[in-house]
This record gives sequence, structure tokens and C-alpha cells, in this order.
Amino acid sequence: MIYGKIWLYVKPSTGIPVYLGAVAIAAFSVHLALVLNTNWLKGYFNGGQKAAAVTASADAVPALPGALTAKK
Repeated sequence: MIYGKIWLYVKPSTGIPVYLGAVAIAAFSVHLALVLNTNWLKGYFNGGQKAAAVTASADAVPALPGALTAKK
């Protein structure tokens, strides 16, 4: 561990909660900034407009040139 000696100066009962608190605050800030500054994220969270699903049938897929075809 690179910074293992820090625990000689900072008690783990103080340092670990401070470190985890800083990570939680940073993560919350990033997510809050995304929600406040983007248009698409609000729509996504609110269930926005649904896009129609596009499915391709076997007849709509063109055959490759020289591909084997089933004989009837």
C-alpha cells in the first residue's frame, strides 16, 4: 500500500469515515450536475417518449449473392 503510513498520523476511526464521506459527496455532486444540466436525463428518469420497436422479418433481409437457397 503506497499510503500505508498515513495511519501513523490519522486515526482510522477518523480517516475512513472522512474518506468515504468525501467519495459520497463527490459522487452526489456529479450526479446532481448531470440531472441539472442535461435535457435527456430528465426525460429518461420520467419515462420519456417510448420509441417504436423495429423488427425485421426473414423476408425483409436480402440474400447474399451466391448464397445457398433452400429448394422447394
